[in-house]
Amino acid sequence: MAAQVQQSAVGSSHDAHDSVRDREISVEQEHLDRVYRRLEEKIHEAEFLMNDAAKGGQVGTPGALAERDAQVFRAGIHLNRLNNEFEDFLFGRIDLLLGKDGKKGPDGAYTAVEPAEGAVRDDNTADIAETLHIGRIGVLDEDYAPLVIDWRAPAAAPFYRATPVDPGRVVRRRVIRSKGRRVLGVEDDLMRPELTAHLDGRTLPVIGDGALMAALGQARGHTMRDIVSSIQAEQDLVIRAPAASITYVEGGPGTGKTAVALHRAAYLLYQDRRRYAGGILIVSPTPLLVAYTEGVLPSLGEEGQVAIRAIGSLAVDAVGAEATLYDSPSVARAKGSYRMLKVLRKAARGALELGPCARPARAGDAGPQAFDGPPARLRVVAFGRRLELEAAELDRVRRTALGGTAPVNLLRPRARKLLLDALWAKSGAAGRHTDPELAAELRSSFDEDVTTEDAFIAFLDAWWPELTPKRVLAAMADEKRLGRWARRILNPGEVRKVARALQRDGHTVHDIAMLDELQAILGAPARPRKKRELDPLDQLTGLEELMPVREESQRERAERLAQERTEYAHVIVDEAQDLTPMQWRMVGRRGRHATWTVVGDPAQSSWSDPDEAAQARDEALGTRPRRRFQLTVNYRNPAEIAELAARVLALAMPGSESPRAVRSTGVEPRFRVVERSLADTVRAEAERLLDLVDGTVGVVVAMNRREEARRWLAGLGDRVVALGSLEAKGLEYDATVVVSPAEIADESPAGLRVLYVALTRATHQLTVVSGERDEPDAAGVPDLLRD
Repeated sequence: MAAQVQQSAVGSSHDAHDSVRDREISVEQEHLDRVYRRLEEKIHEAEFLMNDAAKGGQVGTPGALAERDAQVFRAGIHLNRLNNEFEDFLFGRIDLLLGKDGKKGPDGAYTAVEPAEGAVRDDNTADIAETLHIGRIGVLDEDYAPLVIDWRAPAAAPFYRATPVDPGRVVRRRVIRSKGRRVLGVEDDLMRPELTAHLDGRTLPVIGDGALMAALGQARGHTMRDIVSSIQAEQDLVIRAPAASITYVEGGPGTGKTAVALHRAAYLLYQDRRRYAGGILIVSPTPLLVAYTEGVLPSLGEEGQVAIRAIGSLAVDAVGAEATLYDSPSVARAKGSYRMLKVLRKAARGALELGPCARPARAGDAGPQAFDGPPARLRVVAFGRRLELEAAELDRVRRTALGGTAPVNLLRPRARKLLLDALWAKSGAAGRHTDPELAAELRSSFDEDVTTEDAFIAFLDAWWPELTPKRVLAAMADEKRLGRWARRILNPGEVRKVARALQRDGHTVHDIAMLDELQAILGAPARPRKKRELDPLDQLTGLEELMPVREESQRERAERLAQERTEYAHVIVDEAQDLTPMQWRMVGRRGRHATWTVVGDPAQSSWSDPDEAAQARDEALGTRPRRRFQLTVNYRNPAEIAELAARVLALAMPGSESPRAVRSTGVEPRFRVVERSLADTVRAEAERLLDLVDGTVGVVVAMNRREEARRWLAGLGDRVVALGSLEAKGLEYDATVVVSPAEIADESPAGLRVLYVALTRATHQLTVVSGERDEPDAAGVPDLLRD
């Protein structure tokens, strides 16, 4: 039986005005304010040096001028760097034990890696001897003590390398989220949860999952200490696993899969930065999880190595679209399945035959797109003769051109040549010369005459227009047209639903994978290079030539590189069990030569055909060797909540084992039956939970109730979040309200697995509200959750 841990030991004080989290944010804000004051002083110093160096040139000697220019240049570079890195640059902190020696490095930090003897006392208490803040650049105070350590400096290495199994001097690692000059939040990891550490005479406070680990680590009894050690050991194995090939990590709810994957990204990048200069891509299932991920994984420097993307925005760089909507389960099954690949290939060629658009395609265009139809005749004049190709001849040329294997847009030069061949044959000029050189010269003149004619250029643009993914998808919104392209691939009901779904404004997460596939099918035609505009600075000489112009900041460079990059050196897929076959193809294109970390749990899959998705995953990952890990300990959910969720897991995947919960709060899940209205019941329960927990309350509803639920909770503040069942993946809340289990379970063939996910989001309190379809018993327990 799991050891008992009181809820108060893992939660914060319920005094909302003086919570531990708020106090710790204030502590970091105070430090950040001090850093900015020092930065402003350094900027003033750099400006003074520039002005002073410029005055030095008044001596007039060649040596003085050269020295002046060099000093101005160096001072300008320093000023430029300070200005560029002035915003959003502090992201981490480590609290360290006393080291074995007292040597300091050039950045002012102690160089010792291991703690000194006696740093940890016999009663398992210790004092924090040194605190280091980690950021994009190093900042020293007036006495040359470090205010911020440059993330590339040796002293910053423990921030990335320390783990609970090999903590070194690190007791607590903190990620600091800030925007501009404001600290938004902090999240802690404990490297030594068994210690009671003191900082400035007070017990070291811990925020986030670290607080839970602290309570577990300091609970009485050897059993709990053994459990904490097992959590640390199995997670540490994954974080430090060799990067070669594919690392596959499975684990149920609350086992820390996402956190392990993020720490693995930081560890790999810091361990071998040169190898991962090609970038690390982290793929999350929802924007909500991306927001959480960005708070846990700090920016790792100026090269833009880490890109965090929701699956619905993964292809925004390629197709200029981002998903804001969700499809119904039946439409999602059709759009996400392997069958859609065949439909898209036919649609790409079919859209080509529709001719130019009657109106330009626009992002989010609703309704089937109007097309003028391809021209039925080509007429040109060459060598004084009128030449014509009729519809049947043009059709043969098109079929021949499409017989090539290149993307459709890249077949246009082939089609152009075939048209010229057909016109050349009609001209009869091929037999005029027996001399090969004269014949070739005549053919070259013929091609030049034809291809410079306005009529031929206009015809080619209309007959073989450049296609875009959005244009093809818009063409698929016509039900009759889609029916022709999807014959014997989709059934009539699927054709109707998909066509109607494509008529809506905006894109869904499944549309993004289709657009990305179309980008690969169509290809991007080569563009002529633009001439480089002359930079006025190229004309400058002397002092102006040495003065540095403003360069892009680290953040700007990181964002630009992330947008430009289409392939990565390492790919991390979070909640991988939810990816559809089409989404696996999209992710796979970004990691053709990458190593991979794939994190998931089959029991939480929301995709209706796991076998089909597994086949697509295997194709995306290729034949590389795989290393598998299993996380077995659930330290998020109390045993009372985990036992309730296990009943649903037994229905969803008979024979599956849920992860072992390591704690019990003594608080059983609460069951409510709707009295007056569903809205009133859910709102009342959310208000009750807000009074019981200091953190967040998640209200999980069926996907079609998302907007309705947000209206129910209006005015309750930002600690309450309403979300659809598919949006809950990977997230956690202090308390959760799950609304109508039957509605969630009936949403799709994977509904029971989705319900299992919804029931495992809470760290402390869970309420289940039964609706009309839940058939609750006298105690309010719905049919699906009874033994």
